[in-house]
Amino acid sequence: MIDFTAATPIEGSLDVAWIHGAPKGQPNTDPPIQVHAYDEHTYILRQSKATSFEAPFLYLFFGNDRAVLLDTGATKDPTLFPLRDTVDSIVREWTDRHQHDSYHLVVAHTHGHGDHVAGDAQFTDRANTTVVPADVASSTEFFGFTSWPAEIVSLDLGGRVLEVTGIPGHDERSIAVYDPWTGFLITGDSVYPGRLYVRDMPAYVDSMQRLVALAANRQVTHVMGCHIEMTRTARHDYHTGCRYQPHEPPLQMTVGQLAVVRDAAAARAGRRGVHVSDDFVLFNGMDQRQVPIYLGYWLWTRVRNRIARV
Repeated sequence: MIDFTAATPIEGSLDVAWIHGAPKGQPNTDPPIQVHAYDEHTYILRQSKATSFEAPFLYLFFGNDRAVLLDTGATKDPTLFPLRDTVDSIVREWTDRHQHDSYHLVVAHTHGHGDHVAGDAQFTDRANTTVVPADVASSTEFFGFTSWPAEIVSLDLGGRVLEVTGIPGHDERSIAVYDPWTGFLITGDSVYPGRLYVRDMPAYVDSMQRLVALAANRQVTHVMGCHIEMTRTARHDYHTGCRYQPHEPPLQMTVGQLAVVRDAAAARAGRRGVHVSDDFVLFNGMDQRQVPIYLGYWLWTRVRNRIARV
């Protein structure tokens, strides 16, 4: 039995160069999935931009009794995106190392958008597996919420107890997950170094306020989202659909940056449109009235980045 409570959070490694695509006209030789071990019980996976420009990050956490995979990526076809095979290989190596004959896998989601649930079908016939549908009713039932979204509930993986809370705003189904073992605060698409699309700003502001309060009372080492879309130049993001991002900042963000997101959302709650900050871009409102603004912003980022060569 592994003690997931002593001397936490542990010190893992984020010394990794993430796959980030290839220049236009050149073949992308990245693997379809990059696997990085933060420690021997925690894995971060990134989908290749060759299979989807979204290039989402997925998280795999192991406990003594079961593991949880957070999100399943942006591509359905297992021949292009062999998520099941990749996860099975990691699980097999872990269970062999720790002498487990039978081991359960939970497949859950940070939220329900297509680039985070596309690979679900790869796990539907997997033995010893629970796939949690990405809707509020299924999440509340599986995780045991009685007061959605503000309640903080536990998911026990066998000594490794995650804390889960609802953070709607980007998506009504969004959750955040805190892992005391690593100190990771998983925020999905609600907070990450990129374009933060907010569909329900009052809900989002409330979620960010609760998330900052949660982080203030936990030993958070890193705020971990599911994409990178910024460049290393402050206030510059890669355009939507970009398949080559050679100057990405780190995936991990700080609690201080989380507080900046909260403050920016609160300050801009009454102003629809695009609001650019150093480490993220906030999109307030996702209805048809904003389409011309967002198209204009997309064109501007393409021209700007071509000039800046980022």
